Amino acid sequence: MTFSSPVDILPENHSWSVASPPSNPRLAMHHRLPRGFQPFLTWLTAQPAPGEVPQDRSPLRFVNVALLQTILGAALSVAALQFCPPLVVFGMALTTAGLGLFQVVVFHHCSHGTVFRDRETNMQVGRLVSAILLFKHFDHYKHEHMLHHSNNKLLTEEDEFADFVFNTCRLEAGVDLAVLRRRVLLNLLSPVFHARFAFRRVRAAWGSHDAKHNVSGIAVWTAMALAAVATGHWLAFLLAWVAPVTVLLQAATVGRILCEHSFPEAELIAARGRDLTAHATGGVFPGMMPPAAPAISPRGALAWLGWWLNMLVVQVFVRLVVLVGDAPCHDYHHRKPASRRWTDYIHARHNDAEAGSNVFKADYKETWGLFRAVDATLASLSRLPPGTPL
Repeated sequence: MTFSSPVDILPENHSWSVASPPSNPRLAMHHRLPRGFQPFLTWLTAQPAPGEVPQDRSPLRFVNVALLQTILGAALSVAALQFCPPLVVFGMALTTAGLGLFQVVVFHHCSHGTVFRDRETNMQVGRLVSAILLFKHFDHYKHEHMLHHSNNKLLTEEDEFADFVFNTCRLEAGVDLAVLRRRVLLNLLSPVFHARFAFRRVRAAWGSHDAKHNVSGIAVWTAMALAAVATGHWLAFLLAWVAPVTVLLQAATVGRILCEHSFPEAELIAARGRDLTAHATGGVFPGMMPPAAPAISPRGALAWLGWWLNMLVVQVFVRLVVLVGDAPCHDYHHRKPASRRWTDYIHARHNDAEAGSNVFKADYKETWGLFRAVDATLASLSRLPPGTPL
């Protein structure tokens, strides 16, 4: 977790009485909160405050943070089991956050060849990650992910997003929104769903065309399991590693993928035009509008207390575990998939949205809040006629 970026000084006439209140939550945070909070809020919301200076970040920074979170989380879980069992929850969450960075940032951007300087290193790291973390063999993933970026394949049977929605989550077009909501919730709580999901992952990771890759992944997991049993630390192995890699990462994946895209009108999908990507993809930003009243009255103080609790508990969890890395700005990635500016995705998306696009007619769109974004995706699926050809 990093959140450092220069922020401009708040206007001298900054006050609570604003002639035209900001409609954007991030802009409201800029106006209503002191300058010292702004770098943290930029990281948390994945939107910059006015006047922030873009920063050059190395892709290796994301690799290092992913490693650090994964290792520290596992260590915390092991230590918590010895000294304070309730703290194991925080260790498992931190490990899941690191694994999410490996999945969303390292593994994903290696497929675009934009993490390391040379193609071979991107390929080798991607294969190693897929073997150990039970992701689809990197070569297959890279091919399918390129199809996902094609307007001719997006939201079709060959699309990885559509496959996840219809085959992994078993959602359906034209079904009542309440039914879709209930099905997603039941999936998240269902051992059968997670077992099926994990089996698909294992088969995709270790049942590939590459025997050496399959054997290496199986050997690593076998060695870890045998060491855990031999030392009597099998419970620590299950909680510090197996659970985050499987159930927790899978739950986070459901939340993230179900808000990455939505389903436009059937006619727009059928047309397969250039703007399909823009209509089917939007930014999803953790956070909510801060209270308009100052915290000098009991009502205002209570409103601010509720807002901070939401931001520091719910939104921080969402940002660390679900909307990790550049996931909030997934629409920028689809508009410019080969861009190496993804390392400063917050400012890159903002500047591109401000500048307008000569390629896409549709403007950037955004949703504030993970749950609202997932609900919007389910609503768009519900509005599609049953049996819509994809």
